Amino acid sequence: MTGESSSTRSTTVRGQDAALVVLLASVMAPHWRILALALLILLATAALNAVPPALMQQAIDGPIARGDPEGLWLIAALYGGVAIVMFALQYIYTLFLQMAGQRALADLRTRLFDHMTHQDQRFFGRTPTGDLVTRLTSDVDTINALLSSSVVTILVESVTLLVIVGVMLAVNWRLALLSLAVLPLLALVTRFFRQRIRRSSTGERTALARASAFLSERIVGLTVIQLFGAQRASAEEFDGYNMAYRRALLALRRQSALFLASQEILSSVGLALVLYGGGQGVLAGWATLGTLVAFVQYTERAFQPILRLGEQYNTVQIALGAAERIYTMLRTTPAVVSPPDPVVLPRVRGAIELRHVSFSYVPEEPVLRDVSLSIPAGQNVAIVGATGAGKSSLVALLARFYDPQQGQVLLDGVDIRRLDLTMLRRAIAVVPQDPVCLAGSIAHNIRLFRTDISDADVRRAAELANAAPFIERLPGGYEFEVLPGGANLSVGQRQLLALARALALSPEGVLALDEATSSIDNATERLIQEALERILRTRTSVVIAHRLSTIRNADRIIVMHRGRIVEDGDHDALLARGGFYARLHRHQFVMH
Repeated sequence: MTGESSSTRSTTVRGQDAALVVLLASVMAPHWRILALALLILLATAALNAVPPALMQQAIDGPIARGDPEGLWLIAALYGGVAIVMFALQYIYTLFLQMAGQRALADLRTRLFDHMTHQDQRFFGRTPTGDLVTRLTSDVDTINALLSSSVVTILVESVTLLVIVGVMLAVNWRLALLSLAVLPLLALVTRFFRQRIRRSSTGERTALARASAFLSERIVGLTVIQLFGAQRASAEEFDGYNMAYRRALLALRRQSALFLASQEILSSVGLALVLYGGGQGVLAGWATLGTLVAFVQYTERAFQPILRLGEQYNTVQIALGAAERIYTMLRTTPAVVSPPDPVVLPRVRGAIELRHVSFSYVPEEPVLRDVSLSIPAGQNVAIVGATGAGKSSLVALLARFYDPQQGQVLLDGVDIRRLDLTMLRRAIAVVPQDPVCLAGSIAHNIRLFRTDISDADVRRAAELANAAPFIERLPGGYEFEVLPGGANLSVGQRQLLALARALALSPEGVLALDEATSSIDNATERLIQEALERILRTRTSVVIAHRLSTIRNADRIIVMHRGRIVEDGDHDALLARGGFYARLHRHQFVMH
């Protein structure tokens, strides 16, 4: 049973290694010309690496034995010349390999970020932000060590080892076999530590990702931690993650140290065998002193690559652990994607329909239950209800952040799963409750990478959203630099900016506001209400509202309770009915 389990694990690791090597090869492939040139220079360098011991043998058995100083000078000059040429060639191939590695690394980081931005909301819901940051930074940097350093060393030392072994066999096969007798033992040691180092490396990367995720979350929530005096408790919790990372790192270092020590011992055994066997050969007359000295150098030069390869083996296993995490992300396919042959809507009218829609974030815990709703084009619809009623989930389905488990969501009579995602999200603009601002100018935050949106379009959207007055008061106006997260803007200003962005990116179609006025002051609320009164005359809107005063004039008010639509009508009709809406209205206005 144990043997089968070990064999299965070994096969799995080999399969993973092959997949990861394919990934790294695909990253390096576009830069094959630089790599090919570097490899040619590398082969020349490896060939020259076998020359110095041969010159040493010639010097001892020739000019030194004969007492010929002129011949010795010539060999010494050749020895120095070879060293200079080798230095120059090493510089050139190292530079070329570094160039290829850094370009490949930049490609990988871009590819990974692009893949991540196309994931669905479930992916981001289950993956901590710190873990994503670790994959884009620390894990990629670990692969950087592989591509920029380890690959160079592995190529150099592998070719050097092959050349040296070939020369040793050609010069004296008996001494060559003696010096290489420990290679089978080295192979067994390498195989023994292979899975252990990989498991330890994966554990170390996972522990680091968890600590990073914890740090990201706590830094974002630092104000709350300070307000409630939770610094010590938070520090103690971080200490647990920190200690787990320390233990994982020590486990990795322990395995690496044992592996390298085993290699050092076996290389010393190989050198001892050469000294003993070569000494016997000199005494017996089948080897010269020069041959013995040359073989000592050959053996050292053969085991130096083996030792360096052993050191790089640790780096490679660590890098493969990081590559495995990156490979896992690159294999992750979003559940929400554009169809292969999307339907094209020539013009978005804005008619929305939900047919028997049921949806849940977690199985067996539905947040929407058999919801059916029809919104004609141009209608202004408000959705109200208690927290957890399913209001925001409905908007998330409209923008297709998720797909329902049952039922259909239609735009202008077409199932939105048949529409291109980019087209859909331009047709349905969402203004979230917590607006997001990116580092950059005000104009950049409004156009958001859309180069087809002109400066005039940016200003027009800001004016429609009633954001222009506050923007024009800022130093630099539309070129005012916003700090990450909009730290130098008020909540109300960020919300006005989010509304302007939605109008710029989606000048027609449906406008969905997810409690966009719940966290702002009365003055900003009035500005948004005035803007909406202008905007919503010509387009369909879905407004999730906490403050009922903001939706009195809506064409329809949908009341949701526990994932179902329980009431539907205008303000006056719902008040007269005396049901859920009337109770919400009475409770809110009595409280105020």
